[in-house]
Amino acid sequence: MAEPVLLAEGLVREFGKATKTRVLHGVSLRIEAGEFSALIGPSGSGKSTLLNLLGLLDRPTAGTITLAGRRTEGLGDVELTRYRGRTLGFVFQFHHLLPGFTALENVLIPAWADRGRADAALRKKATELLQRVGLGHRVNNRASDLSGGEAQRVAIARALVNGPPMVLADEPTGNLDTQSADGIFTLLRDFNRDQGTTFLIVTHDPRLAARCDRIVRLVDGRVVGDQRRGDDVPPGTFGGVDGE
Repeated sequence: MAEPVLLAEGLVREFGKATKTRVLHGVSLRIEAGEFSALIGPSGSGKSTLLNLLGLLDRPTAGTITLAGRRTEGLGDVELTRYRGRTLGFVFQFHHLLPGFTALENVLIPAWADRGRADAALRKKATELLQRVGLGHRVNNRASDLSGGEAQRVAIARALVNGPPMVLADEPTGNLDTQSADGIFTLLRDFNRDQGTTFLIVTHDPRLAARCDRIVRLVDGRVVGDQRRGDDVPPGTFGGVDGE
């Protein structure tokens, strides 16, 4: 079997000192290269906590994470930050663009953070990504002049500029109207199909989750369901809702 792009084993996350609160209870998850997966669950189930661990933004209390073939628990903060920037892209519910920067400059931020500069080839790639997400005419517009849907498209281009093998998306359509949400989701799907980028998407929208190839359910800090398209389910349904 090919090596997974991400392997989490026995992840535990506790908060507090005198009184500890356990949010994740030994979560294990294997994400294969090229998968397009949804992570769903009720509010307070631990989805964001898990995504922060998988994204190397936080460290588990116990358990291990192997990303792109490398164990991460022994990495120092500086090395971890650099490795995260080269192997992961992030798209959040709120785009977190710098309002005074242009769309192009915002896309280039991960490259600046990793390399300290952006050469002509990288600027060309960033421009092409903006064209790919339908914003070729907005390259030099400041982020403060963009609509919510446009800003999220810039955030997608930013997540992909370093060519990461995996993108983590936390409610990427949660702040958008239905039409804009569908457009953003379609873009993510297109990059998955055309470039083989692996996606793990947290969503509260069962309609969008049903358009993924895999649905992982988290409840009370535990994985309670893991279903792939094509599994033995009633015709026309996937993940408990209508499929594509």
